[in-house]
Formats: sequence, structure tokens, C-alpha cells
Amino acid sequence: MSDTLSRPAASESRPSTAPEKRGRTTIADSVVEKIAGMAAREVPGIHSLGAGMTRTFGAVRDRVPRGRPSVTRGVSVEVGERQAAVDLDVVVEYGVSVMDVAGDVRSNIITAVERMTGLEVVEVNIAVDDVHLPDEEEEEEETEGRVQ
Repeated sequence: MSDTLSRPAASESRPSTAPEKRGRTTIADSVVEKIAGMAAREVPGIHSLGAGMTRTFGAVRDRVPRGRPSVTRGVSVEVGERQAAVDLDVVVEYGVSVMDVAGDVRSNIITAVERMTGLEVVEVNIAVDDVHLPDEEEEEEETEGRVQ
């Protein structure tokens, strides 16, 4: 006669806790800032992000060799365990509806952050700091070409 061992069923031998509940995931503020910055830049009518001096310093840093544009310029966030809040400084293109662009930015940020992180976005505050005029690019190009 042979002895057989009785094994518990597979469902009995493993914990009944779902894998996503067997540990903790934390998301850094900088991750949410990058997601929000990219989502805001995707919206037509947004010229750039950042308030006055931030944009100026950022433009200088972008022109330095090997300098990269900062995706998080003009974006600040607060991230909790389950929620996030976003504050954004933007420059819109002349001729667009500021309220429509702000609504599109808000919607795009909420969708992107919630989809990518699982955090609930409780608010997206948008400060429109400037309007980019078409003739401002010509002035920037002239200044840019003088010194290299």
C-alpha cells in the first residue's frame, strides 16, 4: 500500500489577498509633475508653461549646450496616498479662448494623471500669466541670432 499526501487546493494554499494589495506603491511628486506638464503641452493654444522669471531662466537654460527643456517648468503638485492636486502657470496663444484652452488643459491633465497613476485628481488650478503674440517670435529670433 502506498501512502498519499493530501494537498490543499491551490486556492487554499495561497493568500486570498490580491497582488495589488500585497505591498505599497508610492508615486513621487516629480512623476505627477512630468505627466501634468506633458499633458498640458499637448493642448492646442498653449504656447508655454511657467510664469515670467521662471520662463526667462528656463529659456536661458534651454539654450545652454546639452541643456534640455524642463517638462515640469510652471507645474507644481501635491501628491497624497490616493489623491493629487495640480497648479499650473501657462502662456496661451493670442486669439484662442482662454476659458476653452483652460478647460481642455484641465481635462487632459486629469485624464493623463488618473490613467497613468491611479490617483484621483481633486483639482487643477490654472493661472494664465501671459498671452503670446505672433510678432513676439520675430523679436526672439532677432535677439537669438546676434550672439552665438
